[in-house]
Amino acid sequence: MGLMSFIQSAGEKLFGKKEVEAVAAAPTPEKVADLSRTAGQAIATYIGAQGLKVDALDVQFDAPSATVTVAGVAADQATKEKVVLCCGNVDGVKAVNDLLTVATPPAPEAQWHTVVSGDNLSKIAKKFYGDANKYPVIFEANKPMLKHPDKIYPGQVLRIPPL
Repeated sequence: MGLMSFIQSAGEKLFGKKEVEAVAAAPTPEKVADLSRTAGQAIATYIGAQGLKVDALDVQFDAPSATVTVAGVAADQATKEKVVLCCGNVDGVKAVNDLLTVATPPAPEAQWHTVVSGDNLSKIAKKFYGDANKYPVIFEANKPMLKHPDKIYPGQVLRIPPL
């Protein structure tokens, strides 16, 4: 998948703005390293909290570029894509460098959709599948990050799996 862009100011708040602002104000090597380590650990913990299993998971955050690099072996294509979304749908992350591999033969990759104001899962399903009633496919494809089909927000990136 390579490098994937995200909206930096949208998503889960896993590490504090104060830390980011402190590094931006006085970017000493020690502060940059501390923020990078703290953010990488927070994102790895978030992936685990979502119940996504990746063998040899390695999550690194580069504070100056706001880029997450994630590596490891996911059980399947869906898990791989969900891990990338967990990394990218985080406030303060601008890009994800996907170095994950898949243990099983790879399935077709999902498409991606960045939510805009006024979007809902039915509207997105109509756009990608031609049928608004297929919204549960998108909801299921983005669980456990999505808790409810009506709880999406502008800037969030969603997986749109092939039917």
